[in-house]
Amino acid sequence: QVQLVESGGGLVQAGGSLRLSCAASGRTFSSYAMGWFRQAPGKEREFVAAMSWMTTLYADFVKGRFTISRDNANNMMYLQMNSLKPEDTAVYYCAARSSAVVLMTSPQYDYWGQGTQVTVSS
Repeated sequence: QVQLVESGGGLVQAGGSLRLSCAASGRTFSSYAMGWFRQAPGKEREFVAAMSWMTTLYADFVKGRFTISRDNANNMMYLQMNSLKPEDTAVYYCAARSSAVVLMTSPQYDYWGQGTQVTVSS
């Protein structure tokens, strides 16, 4: 059974940093595209970043502030978030798709975690 579990969310002041982690289990994800999405209250889920051995993509609003990385040997994925802004407040979700092709649309992802809350205070 495939399982994705996020951790590392919390409350931080604007300008601060957080590192999110995603632990994957149930199969080997090294050949899969994996990524992060987020959903703020009253808004649709949006793409943040994703990567595979083919490529890495970032949403324009996080370029230069967030860095996605993976440890395939341990089935882990990370999102280092720096220079956080109040508008980054959202539930952050880890996702994986059964392909190495990185896409930016959530319906193309097959597996999802439960999410971790990130709150940035001004």
